[in-house]
Amino acid sequence: MRIACVGYREWALNIYDKLAKSTDHTFLIFRSKAQFSIEALDDFRPDLVLFYGWSWLITSDLLKRHTCLMLHPSPLPRYRGGSPIQNQIIAGETTSKVTLFVMTDELDAGDLVGQMDLSLTGALSDIFKRIEDAGVELTMRIFQHGLQRMPQDHSIATYCKRRTPSDSQITFEELVSQSAEYLYNKIRMLAAPYPSAYILTADGKRLIITEAHIERED
Repeated sequence: MRIACVGYREWALNIYDKLAKSTDHTFLIFRSKAQFSIEALDDFRPDLVLFYGWSWLITSDLLKRHTCLMLHPSPLPRYRGGSPIQNQIIAGETTSKVTLFVMTDELDAGDLVGQMDLSLTGALSDIFKRIEDAGVELTMRIFQHGLQRMPQDHSIATYCKRRTPSDSQITFEELVSQSAEYLYNKIRMLAAPYPSAYILTADGKRLIITEAHIERED
């Protein structure tokens, strides 16, 4: 098979590199948005295109010409949309799934082709590693057995919005109204490469918070 891979996130590029090293398929890997070229993609004539963790619009024409797969770290059809990891953690979810699906014109709504359980506990770097491992395993299954497609149940779909840097602020209202668990989750879900959690101080500066732990009183 000829596999084109398009990505920019570290965990996605790690998946591509592991797949390329462990199979005999022919790979073309685009490692950034600037490097991505539709003309080069078409010239490669891929059997399958992977857009794992991609954040930009893919044209309908390209989706019609090629079978394109996306990796989305949520139990689709739940948590469609942007910042799925952060939105699940801040909602108090502790378990999720890594989902592969066929891309369509509708947001995160294409047929499912694979799902694996994903723990949302621990550091964000640990979650990324789990996504990476699941992404490799799910894709290898497709290489070995082909696409086993299952339509999503659109009636139970939920959506979340992409978070912005201003959403990383821990407000005074949150400090006085939210639990320690909520604030801990907000801090750990915003580790690098995301805009870190911060408190806006009286002198107009941002106090950046990169790590936290909870101490329970006896």
